[in-house]
Amino acid sequence: MANRLSAWGRTGSGFHGSLRGADAPRRSDTFEGRFGRMFRTLPAANYSTEHLMALGEAMKAEPEIMRKDDLPKGEALRDPQGRMIPKATKEQEPGKPKVDPDDEENYGIPAGYTYLGQFIDHDITFDPMSSLMQQNDPEALIDFRTPRLDLDNLYGRGPADQPYMYVQDKMFRLSERALTRGPVASKALDLQRLGDRAVIGDKRNDENVIVSQLQGVFLNFHNAVVQDMPAAEFETVQRSVRWHYQWIVLHDFLPRMVGQKMVDAILPHLSAKNGNLQDQPPNLNYFKWRNEPFMPIEFAAAAYRFGHSMVRPIYRLSQELTGPSIDPDLGFDTGVSGRKFIFAALRNRGLNGFESFPSDWGIDWSLFFELGHKLDPARLGPDRVQPSYKIDTSLVNPLAFLPEFSQKRPGRSNDLVADKDGFPVPMSGHISNLATRNLLRGHDMRLPSGQAVARYMGLEPIPDAELKVGKAIMGDFAKNPSILEFGKGSPGAPNGFSDNAPLWFYVLAEAQDAWAKAAGKTAGNDIAKNAIPVTLGPVGGRIVAEVLIGLLVGDSTSFLRQDPTWKPKYSTNGKFGMPELIRKSGLA
Repeated sequence: MANRLSAWGRTGSGFHGSLRGADAPRRSDTFEGRFGRMFRTLPAANYSTEHLMALGEAMKAEPEIMRKDDLPKGEALRDPQGRMIPKATKEQEPGKPKVDPDDEENYGIPAGYTYLGQFIDHDITFDPMSSLMQQNDPEALIDFRTPRLDLDNLYGRGPADQPYMYVQDKMFRLSERALTRGPVASKALDLQRLGDRAVIGDKRNDENVIVSQLQGVFLNFHNAVVQDMPAAEFETVQRSVRWHYQWIVLHDFLPRMVGQKMVDAILPHLSAKNGNLQDQPPNLNYFKWRNEPFMPIEFAAAAYRFGHSMVRPIYRLSQELTGPSIDPDLGFDTGVSGRKFIFAALRNRGLNGFESFPSDWGIDWSLFFELGHKLDPARLGPDRVQPSYKIDTSLVNPLAFLPEFSQKRPGRSNDLVADKDGFPVPMSGHISNLATRNLLRGHDMRLPSGQAVARYMGLEPIPDAELKVGKAIMGDFAKNPSILEFGKGSPGAPNGFSDNAPLWFYVLAEAQDAWAKAAGKTAGNDIAKNAIPVTLGPVGGRIVAEVLIGLLVGDSTSFLRQDPTWKPKYSTNGKFGMPELIRKSGLA
């Protein structure tokens, strides 16, 4: 096992690479530490590396490129350097012919929640000793380094230990470098940087331009609360910010990902008239702990990585950051029109992180969250709320070329070494395909199969033939191969994936299967069926919801424990979610 780890690259962030502190997970059914297991008694699923590699490669979507005569299998068109030319689904322009929606979009989840999920991940898997630990245990008599929804990724070790992050020990220090929306001014400032590196509580919150600016939203929200509470101690302000964030996780993020019905099943007091947490305690059927909540490997290495399938290949940062409809160098319309790919070999094309980005890339958050318009498949212009992609068993092509595992060009340009087609080249000894990395990581963590977890929950597993590999879109789904196509061995040998799907894959396939069944019962054309929202299913949804809710229930400092009747101060018409937090931050 160790030999393979060194071969595919063990370094990297918890989001894309290793799980900090989890490289040697114990198999004991009584072990409990920072990392542990929800399903301790289930046996580890076993796979061959070749089968996992083949499945990971199949989960990589084909690149969106310009082709001769715009035919799906037409010859690739190339730029003057010989590189393939990327394209994107066109936006609706006034007075122009109607365009069809992107059939991979998920009209239940705005694109911003993909990166809120990444932000949450960095919070609950943060390693350094937190400011909360210091407050609760100043003499370090107890190790408080357990996962909590406490914004450690924002506060780091606090103003006493990291004063360079703060102004007057209360407010966060921001850069003086203004971020504009194309040529238009905005209120956003870049993160404080030392050279190109962000000076923040967790470096991972600078790993792409979107999460970097989301970090800025939370920094500004904290500063706005300080201004509302000028006489309050830092810890009082910090608690208010944390509780508003925890409210968002429970009442905004989770319902979108797993459905309100799942949240209510775990916290029945939320849906009951005059419900009370003490009289109607949580139904945590699988996430249990003795002393302090731990980070379940099944969550961190599998279920919570569902967000990788939600990543779009391209994003509009603002309406003002535009480009010509007709590329002047190419002579035809690629549909990109000023939008940026999530990752790219060339710096000016992608939202690659860990370095300063152009100052005119300031984000208009109304394009990522429902600050004004709602998600609407009929609204396809540059002012729309961009949806996330569907939760399915396909990851967009840029995620097969993770920048942190790709060869860098000499110097500090942030450009990557590209092959003849223009795609980043992996570093020697590393795998840059995120799907493959996730599958190998799950195997190395000795996770049980998706079917084993489903049976443990009392659910009938999805038949192998219905565990499809590919996109959840009409026209593709019926012909998508089953997972069994990638588990074949020698003639007569058992199939490696027969009743034995990797847990991460199963979680994605389960969501996709529910969409397919809903589409089969929905009248209308393919556009209407493609627009059916997708959430996690009963296995993936239960794991994700129980862990995030369990972290709140098990945290003696959370609002659920200290003041379960607490309501956010900054609600609008009784509602508080990411749109309201962004407005209060001053960056709407």
